[in-house]
Amino acid sequence: MRSIPTHPLDNKLLSALPRAQYNLLAPHLATASLLSGTVLFEPGDEVGHVYFPHSGMLSLLAVMRDGKGIETATVGREGAVGAMAGLRPYKSFVRVVVQMPTHVSKIASQRFRTVVATSDQLRNLCIEINEVLLSQARVIAACNALHSVEARFCRWVLQSADRANSDTVALTQDFLGEMLGVRRTSVTAVAKVLHNKGVIDYSRGVIHILDHHKLEQMSCECYQALLDQSAMLQSILT
Repeated sequence: MRSIPTHPLDNKLLSALPRAQYNLLAPHLATASLLSGTVLFEPGDEVGHVYFPHSGMLSLLAVMRDGKGIETATVGREGAVGAMAGLRPYKSFVRVVVQMPTHVSKIASQRFRTVVATSDQLRNLCIEINEVLLSQARVIAACNALHSVEARFCRWVLQSADRANSDTVALTQDFLGEMLGVRRTSVTAVAKVLHNKGVIDYSRGVIHILDHHKLEQMSCECYQALLDQSAMLQSILT
């Protein structure tokens, strides 16, 4: 496994920016390490910083009245969280949780707005980032309604492995159940089926992918759809 990147340009959005645009942001970026389980925003919180992951994964969750949440989007090194704060003071509509140890560059929202006000390209990028997250939410909502728990489980493991840059990811059954909006027993049953088919090995909250190709075959088309949407951001900048 390669070492965790710690430079801002390991974020694909920052690295794809024209040098002049990146130089506007660079003096104001600070790097930070975020522990798994850290909550960055709750619904209704004003977004105080914009985060550009270098590694790891952030999950955006819709939260119900009882405090339970279900994932609506994920962000890794291909994107950013909180970008709409570049246009105006912005309150989060979702809970944002660190789902695996993550390195980020972050910039204070007020400072980000000042920089964005000087650049049409950065202003447009803020809007495009938000559009991609909304598109992700639509895909995942359809996925949750139409696809089997098994296919959704496979999609989520693939996404996590991509963000971890590893075929081994730490995912407890309780956590997966919350993200997928299903009972823990359903996750246990799916994990057992995949283990018996030689697709994954699962022990003590750690999933090891044994057959990546077969895992993709057992996933739904939403995995590729989400990859395509993430790639759109880089194409906008190039």
